[in-house]
Amino acid sequence: MSDTIPMFGAMRLPRSVLFGRGQRHALGSATSKVGKRALLCTDPRQAAQPEFAAMLADLAAHGVATHVFDQTIPDLPIGSIQSCVEEVGDFVPDVVIGVGGGSSMDMAKVVAVLLTHGGDIRSYYGEFAVPGPVVPLIAVPTTSGTGSEVTPVAVISDEERGAKVGIASPHLIPLIAICDPELTATCPPGLTACSGADALTHAVEAYTTLARPIDPMLTEEHVFVGKNVLSDHFARLAVANVFRFLDRAYRDGSDMEAREGLMLAALAAGCAFGAAGTAAAHAIQYPVGNLTHTAHGDGVATLLPYVMQFNQPACVPAFAELAREVGLPGATEAEQSQAFIDAVADLLGKVGIPRSLAALGLKEDQQDFVAQNSLNAARLVKNNPRPLDLAAMQSITRAAFAGERASLRAL
Repeated sequence: MSDTIPMFGAMRLPRSVLFGRGQRHALGSATSKVGKRALLCTDPRQAAQPEFAAMLADLAAHGVATHVFDQTIPDLPIGSIQSCVEEVGDFVPDVVIGVGGGSSMDMAKVVAVLLTHGGDIRSYYGEFAVPGPVVPLIAVPTTSGTGSEVTPVAVISDEERGAKVGIASPHLIPLIAICDPELTATCPPGLTACSGADALTHAVEAYTTLARPIDPMLTEEHVFVGKNVLSDHFARLAVANVFRFLDRAYRDGSDMEAREGLMLAALAAGCAFGAAGTAAAHAIQYPVGNLTHTAHGDGVATLLPYVMQFNQPACVPAFAELAREVGLPGATEAEQSQAFIDAVADLLGKVGIPRSLAALGLKEDQQDFVAQNSLNAARLVKNNPRPLDLAAMQSITRAAFAGERASLRAL
């Protein structure tokens, strides 16, 4: 009898994924086969780009009527979502297209839910609360970070709760993802770094999420099913590409090979965490982001080395595998594991990610509030490879605030 551990894999992905330079020119044709009335969700900066005007012309040439909502704002407050739904009014789209970063794609997802099912947006919080299919979605990312073009989740800001909240459902996965690295060419260095660091965090956390007991009902009962052989494949690809291309794209935005590699990393990381989920860095970032009003990618990436250091006792083989993936030295798995944590911290520092929560703007007296409120993100806490309670969260937030990982190595 074999004593090998049985394999388990799970993926939920778009019907079509198009990747490569110039693939945005397929938008009109692809959309026309799905619907004839398209709502485009984007932001003011993207709406002013010549590439966006060309997309509208392409859609028109293929007989698709369009309505543009170009007032998407970062963190996606509920009021902005309601404004979009109200503005679209009698247009009655039969396809919704998100063009931009994570907020624009998430706007498209949530608006599609409300156009299809109506009701209060708060009724869809959590996992599996969307009751059925939504208006078909097409996602066109213009940054290399969130992976929202392939994931089953949208994150919004609920001002009444003073918290960011996730809506997670397989019905939110876009029907088509069109990933054209040429659309990222105008990303400034800070956005390139923030987005790429977000992708790295997605990949590392997906690769080290807690593996669940294998059960045929796992995907029926959980949107995010933990570490598995399929998500691992995409996570390794993402990590390798971020290490190879992030610093290059940050230093020279015209380096199209680096732009390609980074967009592939973001796409792969989205495939990985869209199935496996993320963990403590994302849980802690929710309250940190609300208090500091800083970008999601900066927040999770600032936290990542500290979360990795805390999780190391449960992740030595996995971190060592990723160390070998990017060519780091080490005589033992323990040495390779630590080398990978250190290399992640060094890479993030090189591209200007804040090295501590204090540098990110968190106040000293807010640390315990962050630790306490991080525990509210149950779907993320349960994914962490090492158990998390209030004391554990406090140890991470205090080390991250001080900018030192030594205390976490002793735990």
